[in-house]
Amino acid sequence: MKSDIVLTCEDTNWSNWAGNQKVDRVSRYLPKSENELQQIVHRASANGMHVKAVGSGHSFTAIALAEELLVDLSHYDQVIEIDKSKRTVTVQSGIQLSELNAVLHKNGLAMQNLGDIAYQTIAGAISTSTHGTGVKFSGIANQVIAMRIVLADSSVIECSQSVNSDLFQCARVGLGALGLISTVTLQLVSAFNLSVIEEPMRVDDVLANLDHFVEDNDHFEFFWVPHTGWALTKRNNRTLDAAKPMGKFSHWYSKTLMENYAFGAVCMLGRSRPTLIPKLASALPASGRNEYCDASYKVFASKRIIKFYEMEYAIPRQACEEALNRVRRMVEDSGFFLNFPVEVRFTAPDEIPLSTASNRESAYIAVHIYKGMNYVPYFKEVESIMNSYQGRPHWGKLHFQDAKSLAPRYAQWDLFQKVRDLVDPSRTFTNRYIETVLGK
Repeated sequence: MKSDIVLTCEDTNWSNWAGNQKVDRVSRYLPKSENELQQIVHRASANGMHVKAVGSGHSFTAIALAEELLVDLSHYDQVIEIDKSKRTVTVQSGIQLSELNAVLHKNGLAMQNLGDIAYQTIAGAISTSTHGTGVKFSGIANQVIAMRIVLADSSVIECSQSVNSDLFQCARVGLGALGLISTVTLQLVSAFNLSVIEEPMRVDDVLANLDHFVEDNDHFEFFWVPHTGWALTKRNNRTLDAAKPMGKFSHWYSKTLMENYAFGAVCMLGRSRPTLIPKLASALPASGRNEYCDASYKVFASKRIIKFYEMEYAIPRQACEEALNRVRRMVEDSGFFLNFPVEVRFTAPDEIPLSTASNRESAYIAVHIYKGMNYVPYFKEVESIMNSYQGRPHWGKLHFQDAKSLAPRYAQWDLFQKVRDLVDPSRTFTNRYIETVLGK
């Protein structure tokens, strides 16, 4: 570690994308090199201070909320190496998925699966167990094959399945609690297109044929529209066919106008007059059927203009139908007025200790509330249902769990704690959220 680098920081205010997590007057660093990451950690450790890294701020929880030193990774975002023969890429941790996807596509490569937004940094996506959908595919963290991490003593350690394997296993979904991720190496696939069918269906028909939809499509998801009997379904399948994207007008109309601006207007009206929401909800399934084909990264991720709060739980896949029907009955009985659909997705299991899909095939049920509305009563009711299935909350989305309630839900919880004690005994990388979900 070079010691002649002059680090500069500024006192600033920070808030996340949704505006529900804020901090005033925090010291912010904007590193551009791994050596600068080391210098920041060295300075923090020497002064007994806590460090948190932040990417694009798309977590709804306080997982990245810095209480003393904030490391803003927005200038630490370069592609370091692309190996086309091995189909791998090594990147700095602050690169946003949207930028990475474009670079990979130009080189004939792609990530095998993605979530439904691409604003996140790679470090933020893996640290919170972000995933996409597709029962044959696991989350983004399981695509990681190597990492470089700055530990609490400011040393840099390389890890992979064969080198420092326990740290590697845990750090892929590390919640930012093990160190500052410096670089990430991903296993890629050749670029591919997705054939897309989007159409409304009766939700009872979707649930009655759920195994068929999940198993016969590469990437299946659906959105139940509260106060209606309808679901909006998306079937994405890998294809060798040439891309046939939506026309510019059709794409603008469907993805920008209807899914964002028109939907936003409906949400604003619903916030001011909640009793209108059930009637407004009936317009959502009227979108009709869309069929097109495009590059995978363009299909997986969607533009998100409308701001909201979100909670998402991973449960065993076989419990999905029962759990969603319980949510439906709860909504009907509760008197809640809900203007956001309930999203349902599926993934393969992995072996990452704190992954939401660790050692089990998973279904994900995500609920949303429009920004500015009280999410607590609805989210707590949904969480109560998910607790029945040993539900695991997405680490970057709102929930009400703590270390005591979470520990029994992860078979490798003790391994993670052992690694954390080893690499960060002084808890340099903690904050109040981390203390709540992992313990002090």
